[in-house]
Amino acid sequence: MKNKCLKWICYCLLAVLSTAVSAQDGIPADWKLGSQAYTFRLFSLEETLEKLNSIGVRYVELYPGQKINKTGEATTNFSASKADLETIKGLLEKYDVEAVAYGVVSPGDEDWPAVFEFAKALGIGIITSEPRPNQLDLVEKLCEEHQIKLAIHNHPLPSLYWHPEVPLRLLEGRSKLLGVCADVGHWVRSGLDPVESLRQLEGRVISLHLKDLSEWGVRSAHDVPWGKGNSNIAGVLHELHRQEFKGVFSAEYEHNWENNLPEVEESMEYFKRVASQFD
Repeated sequence: MKNKCLKWICYCLLAVLSTAVSAQDGIPADWKLGSQAYTFRLFSLEETLEKLNSIGVRYVELYPGQKINKTGEATTNFSASKADLETIKGLLEKYDVEAVAYGVVSPGDEDWPAVFEFAKALGIGIITSEPRPNQLDLVEKLCEEHQIKLAIHNHPLPSLYWHPEVPLRLLEGRSKLLGVCADVGHWVRSGLDPVESLRQLEGRVISLHLKDLSEWGVRSAHDVPWGKGNSNIAGVLHELHRQEFKGVFSAEYEHNWENNLPEVEESMEYFKRVASQFD
């Protein structure tokens, strides 16, 4: 009886601790705070999920080309075999992490159906991409067919989608399943105000790649913990709260690659402090 009681107490303590470190604590219910797996590109998906689980992160955006296991050569490319898909599903279940997005992926016309099938097989609801404008009819059709969203991502100048006016113009009149993945850091690299950019895109923001950068308007600027750089992360969150945004935030931390988990965790703690100010 004594052993059973001890086991129950340990179980309860673990449950409390697990809840205590959840990255979702204290943020709006419709916001999913996760990480782009590219943050941990030096590691396998298996190691990435292990890291995210250790700091209470429950959502991940997969990217093409990451090795799935610590050993082996199979990757998260959209051409993954059924066996590889099952391996990915098993790892997500093991580490209690949900794959909510996939990208950045921008295939040729003939490969778009395979991208959607990959996302559908893993229960992914958002594909992050920089499609060619002449692909948007095809992409829109596939979005409607599979009920999966397509979020147009922005790289900095001189890429096609660097300015919010470009996707806004191309998406005019199209399905609400098509929208934008706002890469805040790349806007800052391009010298754009991220809060004003979000205002321009109101109603079309599906997801974000969240970055805080060391310098403004400098392409070589690097990531710093959120709240310590030039991206006005607090302003970004308040603007999205005003817009009643519902969607995914992916931390994409592209610095200190060998050991950036502490900075990701610090960033998420800042995110929660800002979010605690909301009504």
